[in-house]
Amino acid sequence: MLTELFGTDGLRGQVNNFPMQPEVVIRLGLAAGQYFRNGNKKHRVLIGKDTRLSGYVFETALTSGLCASGMDVYLVGPLPTPAISFLAKNMRADLGVVISASHNPFQDNGIKFFDQDGFKLKESAEQDISRLVFDQEATWDSPRASEIGRAFKLEDSPGRYIVSLKHSFPSSLTLDGLKIVLDCANGATYKVAPLVFQELGAEVIKLGVDPDGLNINQDCGSLHPEHVQARVLETGADLGIALDGDGDRVIVVDEKGKILDGDQVLAVCAGDCIEKKMLSGNKLVATVMSNKALEIFMQDRGGELIRTPVGDKHVVQAMCEHGISLGGEQSGHLIFLEHSTTGDGILAALQMLKIMQENGRPASELAGILELFPQTLINVPVGRRVPFEEVKEVRQAVLDAENVLGAKGRVLLRYSGTEPKARVMVEGEDGGVVESMARELARTIRDFVK
Repeated sequence: MLTELFGTDGLRGQVNNFPMQPEVVIRLGLAAGQYFRNGNKKHRVLIGKDTRLSGYVFETALTSGLCASGMDVYLVGPLPTPAISFLAKNMRADLGVVISASHNPFQDNGIKFFDQDGFKLKESAEQDISRLVFDQEATWDSPRASEIGRAFKLEDSPGRYIVSLKHSFPSSLTLDGLKIVLDCANGATYKVAPLVFQELGAEVIKLGVDPDGLNINQDCGSLHPEHVQARVLETGADLGIALDGDGDRVIVVDEKGKILDGDQVLAVCAGDCIEKKMLSGNKLVATVMSNKALEIFMQDRGGELIRTPVGDKHVVQAMCEHGISLGGEQSGHLIFLEHSTTGDGILAALQMLKIMQENGRPASELAGILELFPQTLINVPVGRRVPFEEVKEVRQAVLDAENVLGAKGRVLLRYSGTEPKARVMVEGEDGGVVESMARELARTIRDFVK
């Protein structure tokens, strides 16, 4: 059970199914409160959420558990994940909590924690909290009735976050004269994101800003950038920005309607930092999913790409360990450690816009520095997580694919940390061969990993 509570990014699952059940979440609040309550001071925790209908259920359950454990709870309402990271550190809180299932549909929800420095919890802390949740014999240090916590609404939290984002953009620049198409995925950024770009001077064409509790990520946002793409071409916009449900990732569309993934935005930002001699150690952190072209891009500029397992938590950990300021994921989780301790879609878009304005060049020209290798990704539903190397048919299929692809190709198989799916990634020089190999590997997994 311990391994099932926390995944690669907190808890996540279908509402009213384990672990996303009110009774589990109340106990999680009690456990987290006990774990973080140290010393004779007033303990504070921030809770934010996205726009899912079930957010009300889990906000109430967490508040009950945390208050019962002696924590004062500050409710900030719908705000992006990176806003909670920022506010937890800014307010010197003991803990920040986000109720969100990120890019998943409304039927799912999740919970992730940030420590007092704005970083996601270490695995050891998650394990300790898990033990308290599941150990029926655990000793609880419950406060007296007069020492339980109170709950407050933090009304000015959106304004604080907006100001922090604008501080990441040079005061000598504006977005005057730029037209931006912005899709907020009917999620947590629907209020704050348009204000950020408008206050900096841009004309903003808004999509996905009418949440009803059920339409988060539904045919919109970073999972469906084709809608931003179409509107950019229709309106002659300078840039398209597609965020996900909790605002920690971004997909960009250039003025010609080309969709740019996280690797391409990373290349633009890393290249700019290298030119300015501002990229710490001339190193960039990305995951095993990032395109090989990004690795070659860094090598050609005398730099190095450090790869990590999938998950922005792993990227941030490597950045901190190696003293690196820039990192991210192909999916659009981009971390600018100078400004934020976690992925922030709005912040990443601002950095792209900053480079456009400083250089007087459109996004298409800037992104042209990275020509991606053809890459095919396929998700395969699975009923169990058997190590791939233990399935001889899968093992042989990988060897066959690698022999065909050669030295400039890659095969990566992994299980999702948030969904019951196997991820198949194949990369190489020939797009047709890459797609064929990916489909064959996916078929083998469907047949032999059931």
